[in-house]
Amino acid sequence: MQRKAYVPGLAALLVTLVAGCTSGTGGDGSDIDAKPGAPTTTTAPPGKYRTLSEPCGSVDRATLRDLLPGVAQLPEEQQEKAYEGTAAVTYDTDRRVGCAWSADSPDASHHLAIDVERVVSYDPAVSDADKAQEVYAKKEDGAALPPPVDGEGTGGDGAGSDGAGDDTTPSGSPSPGKTPNAATTPPGLQPRLLDDLGDAAFVDDIFAASGSAAKRRTVSVVFRTSNVVVTVRYAEQPAHATTVPDSKELQEKARGLARKLADQLNE
Repeated sequence: MQRKAYVPGLAALLVTLVAGCTSGTGGDGSDIDAKPGAPTTTTAPPGKYRTLSEPCGSVDRATLRDLLPGVAQLPEEQQEKAYEGTAAVTYDTDRRVGCAWSADSPDASHHLAIDVERVVSYDPAVSDADKAQEVYAKKEDGAALPPPVDGEGTGGDGAGSDGAGDDTTPSGSPSPGKTPNAATTPPGLQPRLLDDLGDAAFVDDIFAASGSAAKRRTVSVVFRTSNVVVTVRYAEQPAHATTVPDSKELQEKARGLARKLADQLNE
């Protein structure tokens, strides 16, 4: 029988291939990238919310009757119009919506507005929720909240500060001609962080200057839930210049509405 010829080159090739396969596996059996230094792309997770609800229908009639007592004194046709509210004009209702209501009574005028923004990050390395936190943080910084009193919390009705922070408009920009919050807001009700609402939240309380004929108080509650930032603004302007709007009552009502909106987002 004729013996097959031995080819040294073929044997060397097989040894090289086996060695190459062995060196491609780490000592712990994990695979090693065949191309060291190749860039690794990490895409941040998308936001929890992809759409927004119609804003004017997000506040029920019972809540509106409580926040706008003057509506009940209007003729039925005007009541319906007042409860409908006025939708904010936005370019993309999947990204931002809002609605406003108002009503006058012999004792005071009340104004309510909500703004809901769904934040989208266009940076693949930054999640929508993280981008929304940046948006929320700017609003919080703009409110210039006073530091909390030592030993007190930040989220309950008893939390607050006895310091006088700079007053701001509901949008967060400084407001000239405002009296310090501490001068007109009871202790424990000054603008502060809230720890019982969404992922992050704060309440602001602004009172018109004492020299103003109309002493208007505006309470703003701003909170973030995932990639959505919500602002609730509730204002009262008494008919009599000597009347001071009740800070506690306005804050409780604004916070109550904010909690309802947060619950709707989680449904």
